[in-house]
Amino acid sequence: MDTDIILVDKPKGITSFDVIRRLRRELGITKIGHAGTLDPLATGLMIVGIGAGTKKLESYLKLPKTYEAVVRIGERRSTGDMEGEILESKDVTSLSLKIVSEVITGMTGVLTLPVPVYSAVKRGGQPLYKKARAGKTIEDIPIRSMEVMSGEATSLNLFVTEKGEQRARISVVWHVASGVYIRSLAEELGKRLGYPATIEDLRRTTIGDMSVADARAI
Repeated sequence: MDTDIILVDKPKGITSFDVIRRLRRELGITKIGHAGTLDPLATGLMIVGIGAGTKKLESYLKLPKTYEAVVRIGERRSTGDMEGEILESKDVTSLSLKIVSEVITGMTGVLTLPVPVYSAVKRGGQPLYKKARAGKTIEDIPIRSMEVMSGEATSLNLFVTEKGEQRARISVVWHVASGVYIRSLAEELGKRLGYPATIEDLRRTTIGDMSVADARAI
């Protein structure tokens, strides 16, 4: 790894730009950039370029990625994750790991899915998330081709919320091409299972052959 490229393990609760701000203060360097954002609620691997390294970042943008996701089955939320308001809910009475595994296996290949409303994809020159946060109705949500190389359900548990609602929590490892929205995959998984779904937790563990195991804390 070049000395002007560093791997960072982003913690939960801060933006990708917050990572850059922290590094600028720590290193005393203003010319810093990154190759791909993570949502504030997501954790994991970010590739950061320092100084001349910012010119190398483009070469990392199209690399495949691996994510460890926790999907909550039984709720669909406005943001596609636990930050948003519940838009749809349904009690999960029974669900097996075998059925979930079969559905996830069936989701490999190229899928045609809507991008999340809370994403940086632009419509009319403005990112969708800005329109969503402003309370605007978003019509004609972009549809994208998203390639899933592999997916594996590693665990499933049924639980009851504090309000007495029956939900399921599925842990999934997805290996995907660049440009895939895991929130879109989570909602598609729910649809194929017959339930609304949302992301409960998300961690990016690899980008190309680079691993979060080799990343530094921030």
